[in-house]
Amino acid sequence: MTSPAGRLPQPYSHDGGSNLADILERVLDKGVVIAGDIRINLLDIELLTIKLRLIVASVDKAKEMGIDWWEDDPALSSRANRGELARENAELRERLAELERGGAPRESS
Repeated sequence: MTSPAGRLPQPYSHDGGSNLADILERVLDKGVVIAGDIRINLLDIELLTIKLRLIVASVDKAKEMGIDWWEDDPALSSRANRGELARENAELRERLAELERGGAPRESS
């Protein structure tokens, strides 16, 4: 289904020969943005505004566009909080070493 490097995918055929996989590959390769607003007014008073933005693209294409929020979200990526975990581990090791030496652990801020 994927094209060799340097080759562009073939255009859609006029006889309807493109299947769903071909269309999906093209959408993910190029990316699609759907944007819209929903407003609810009552007597010219705006009660609610919902802004919808939907981007459908491959991960590589999203990164090219500068979209990588999932990498920093702890719910979606284990790498998101590695720095925090490393800091916490170092702090716990230090406190454990103090306890093993017989000293009272110092309070962390």
